[in-house]
Formats: sequence, structure tokens, C-alpha cells
Amino acid sequence: MAKLVHPKGQLKKYYIFSPFLRIFHWIMVWCIAGLFITGLLIMDPISGGPGHEPTFADWRLSVDLIRNIHFVLGFIFTASFTLRIYGWIINRGDRLLPKFWTTKYMEETVEVALHYSLLKYSHKPYLRNPLARGSYLALYVMVLVEIVTGFAMYYMPNSTGVPASIFGWSIGMYGEMIFHWVHHYFAWFIMFFAMGHVYMVFRADLMEREGEAASMFSGTKTLAHIPSDIDDLKDKKGHIAED
Repeated sequence: MAKLVHPKGQLKKYYIFSPFLRIFHWIMVWCIAGLFITGLLIMDPISGGPGHEPTFADWRLSVDLIRNIHFVLGFIFTASFTLRIYGWIINRGDRLLPKFWTTKYMEETVEVALHYSLLKYSHKPYLRNPLARGSYLALYVMVLVEIVTGFAMYYMPNSTGVPASIFGWSIGMYGEMIFHWVHHYFAWFIMFFAMGHVYMVFRADLMEREGEAASMFSGTKTLAHIPSDIDDLKDKKGHIAED
């Protein structure tokens, strides 16, 4: 299928991502990095030196401080994720989520997958390609698992409190150690996703030159062709946000 080109071959900027998405995207990025590092240090604390337990390490690397940093980052991350969901509700460009039930989505996902597998020379232009949409939804599920398991363990010392009853009700069914392992492995899953995400963003920027990386700063993407998913940006009156 031929790509539809804008009149006179001109480039067109589409305003997609709201300040809500961009601001909380970067807050979540730094929180994920900090949570992962502090989480590893909690699992395997740095020794206080020969013959000394980690408890007596330099105060800047003490287990108590590392845990507190981890907890603060967890609260910031959860707040940012919640506000990110709010932005998803109020901004059309932020909610380009997968439409699994449509044949169009499945066909386009296969097309993009073949292109990324080097089995197809190119794919249709997208504001956000269907494979990326599916991966973001998977990320949100992993984030929810981390939030629930993290707060369940955090509030367990006061197991009769309201927060513990909200997040930790299932610990009695599966055991706290299971929550520790789930929390640990899903942290690695999110980190692997982040590495793949960074690679794919820069790959798209270098090969397709549509401002993929810059869009998370400016909120716009620049395309020479009319994107296949253009209808997702249209409001009830059929208008499209363009920059």
C-alpha cells in the first residue's frame, strides 16, 4: 500500500504528547533508575568494610538511608504514574493505546514486527506504531504489579492499618517472600523494557527521522507522510491538533 504524502511533499508537525505525559514521563524515568539501583543495594547491601556488617557502612551507603530513598522514590513514582493516568484521560494524544480487537491493529503489528526483524524494508508511518502501543500497555501492567507489591511490603509492619488492607490483603494467601521475588523480577522486566525502548527510539530516530526522541521534549512529531493512525488524534468534530 502506497504511503499518502502531504501536499507538495511538505513536512507536517503533529502535536501529540501533552505536558502531562512529557513531565511525568521524565519523572518516572529517573524514579525507575533510582528505584532499580536502590533496590539492588537493598537486596545486596554494601559492606561496612572487612569484618563489619552493612549496617555499619558509611552513612551515605547505609541500608537505612538506601531504604528511605527507595521509599521516597516509590511514592514519587506512584504519584507521577497516577497523574500520568489522569493525563491519559483528559488528553487525546496521550491515550494512543492498542485496539487489540481490530483486524487493522493486528495486521499493522505484524507489519511493524516484520520490519523490526529485518524481514520487511519499511512499514507505514505512524504517530505511535502498534507494536509500541502494545509494549506500553505491558509496561503499565508491570508498573501496577510493582506498585501493589511494593506498598504491600512497605505497609506490612502495620498490618492492621488501612493501607495494609488495601495493598497487602493477598500476602496472607501467597506469603511475603513471594511478593519479594515478584517485586524483584518485575523490576528486572521493567529494566529490560527500558533498554529495548531506548534502542527502538534511537533506531526510529536514525532510520525514519521523524523526531521520535525529540517528541518527548516538544510534544510533536514531524512526518512527511500522512500517518496511518491519524484518526486517533481527531476529536469529535474531526479536528486534529497540528503544530
